[in-house]
Amino acid sequence: MPSNFFDDVNQYFDAACRHTEVSPDILDQIRACNSVYRLRFPVRRDDGTIVVVEGYRAEHSHHRLPTKGGIRYSLDVSQSEVMALSALMTYKCAVVDVPFGGAKGGVCIDPRNESAPFLERVTRRYTSELIRKRFIGPDVDVPAPDVGTGEREMGWIYDTYKILGPDTLNALACVTGKATSVHGVSGRREATGLGAIIALEHFLSEEEDVKPLGLETGLAGKRIIVPGLGKVGLHAALAAIERDAVIVGVSVSDGALYDEGGLDVEAVLLHRSETGSLRAFPDARYLANPDAILEEPCDVLIPSALEHQITAANAPKIQAKVIVEAANGPVDPDADAILREAGTVVLPDIYANAGGVVVSYFEWIKNLSHVSFERMTRRYQQISNNRILDAISHLTGKSIPPEDTALLLQAPNEIDFVRTALENTMAISYEKIHELWKRRSLPDLRTAAYLSAVESVASSYALDGIFP
Repeated sequence: MPSNFFDDVNQYFDAACRHTEVSPDILDQIRACNSVYRLRFPVRRDDGTIVVVEGYRAEHSHHRLPTKGGIRYSLDVSQSEVMALSALMTYKCAVVDVPFGGAKGGVCIDPRNESAPFLERVTRRYTSELIRKRFIGPDVDVPAPDVGTGEREMGWIYDTYKILGPDTLNALACVTGKATSVHGVSGRREATGLGAIIALEHFLSEEEDVKPLGLETGLAGKRIIVPGLGKVGLHAALAAIERDAVIVGVSVSDGALYDEGGLDVEAVLLHRSETGSLRAFPDARYLANPDAILEEPCDVLIPSALEHQITAANAPKIQAKVIVEAANGPVDPDADAILREAGTVVLPDIYANAGGVVVSYFEWIKNLSHVSFERMTRRYQQISNNRILDAISHLTGKSIPPEDTALLLQAPNEIDFVRTALENTMAISYEKIHELWKRRSLPDLRTAAYLSAVESVASSYALDGIFP
């Protein structure tokens, strides 16, 4: 993990700020990372030995509370990384109009090589340390899953906070990304990947932006490569396939596959599960170096793994016409300049992968209100729909076919509310940054997204009376 990741984020920030009239003192405040907590704590291994674990939690901006951001488990976790990721979360929340400041956490362990009991002890101890320093709470700082963590770890965090935390009434809202059985929200698991595809759909709907790339509007038929077929990449690939796109390439940590005719993503995962590798997957070309997939022919590249996948070294070899940053920071500033010069369009991370925090926001609201989204309305809507159908039949003198009646009588479930709200949020946010891009003649969508975020955060400070 390069040590200058936070500097890279600030380089994008500074580039956007050249196009704003926000005063330098406010920009200095927005740019800075407000708080970083570095901690070391002992944890007992399964064999009885003690290991000292290092962890971090960064809170970039307190212009809105609580702060919000994931917790990742990786040996590459560093202070620069969590500061950079917390900054991205601030700008991301501002772009999609979610009332959080940005935060991020990490623990320096490799979850792939550790037992579940050890990971539970680490998670609970890390959580207790955050509680002790007031770096977690429904109104303070709300973690979520990230690389190396998931619903299981979020459940452990919630349980630890419930036992040790000061707010027992709203303890469920101390963390998002929980399993639905622990009052998580339906649709959170696929939200980031799905949001990236919704973002891509909005870009591809604009003929004036797509035509210069030599592409037709719409997602159908687009050849897509997904480097990083993990939690985010998998759901992005599946959502793209549902919309008639063709996945021609994928990668995992130990290799990649490419097939111009299209890959069956679920078959690829099954093959890897059964054999432990992507090797020998039928009718596809295997690449031992997973990074090589970035340079294969495609229309759209959706990097979905870690940061700095595309650098000055490989950017000139990228053949994609559109890059969707489903990961955080997959394109470094040097590569970004090369891609822009080549005419490649990048949908920036602070918009393209914001689906996760949008749906986390819905989960936080659900946990604070202590009721699911459809519980108060579902039955009433069914009754209302039935009355409308009866009125139509009475006025027309005709009965509606049973299969149509069943469809029309369906009332929305929680997942329906979540997905339509996610689609609406991504649509409104894209319109905002696209309009800014065109109206101010900005260099690219990244600059427009950062500028939108900067001016939104600056407005929050002004309205709070912090700056004149």
